Amino acid sequence: MDSPGRREQNKQKTRAAIEQAAARLFDERGFAHTTVRDIAQAAGVGERTFFRYFPTKESLVAGQVRELIPRLTELVADRPTDETPYTAMRNAVLELVAQHDVPPAIFITGPPGRLGPDTRADRFLLSDLESALAEALLQRLKAAAPKTAAAQLHLHAAVKARAGVSALRALFTIYADEGTEPRTVSQLAELIQDAFAALESP
Repeated sequence: MDSPGRREQNKQKTRAAIEQAAARLFDERGFAHTTVRDIAQAAGVGERTFFRYFPTKESLVAGQVRELIPRLTELVADRPTDETPYTAMRNAVLELVAQHDVPPAIFITGPPGRLGPDTRADRFLLSDLESALAEALLQRLKAAAPKTAAAQLHLHAAVKARAGVSALRALFTIYADEGTEPRTVSQLAELIQDAFAALESP
């Protein structure tokens, strides 16, 4: 009989297999043309097993994004202190993307709010990302300018965090609409560079 620890490990492996299969299929076929049955078969599980982990394929993407939030904010906080807020966010996103073999599903499907009515429970997902990034940037700004008024630092951190997320949302939306999603991590990295460059261009 499996121990609780072994059962939890098996559950984590199954969840990871489903997420990896979904990312691979979304990349190959596109989000709209990939079914739950396709994902389950590619992961080597039944559809009932898929639904034990994810109510819908949309919730799979939203869940992936939510799991990325703490990882991304940690990477932002750990960037060199001499980097500007936009540079720190851009490099943190690039570092996060480089940890994947294929582009994370969010870069293929479009913003979570566009995935459909099943994502209503995650309607605050992007807001949560903005708030988490704002907090990470605030700590950086405090360290760089400790004598600046707290209210001013809060405002600057909030504005820059939301501007950075807006650049990513624009990337998600445009490439999902045009059906020209980044096919490789290196292609995605170039698009991320372009999106953040647009924030500072005339």
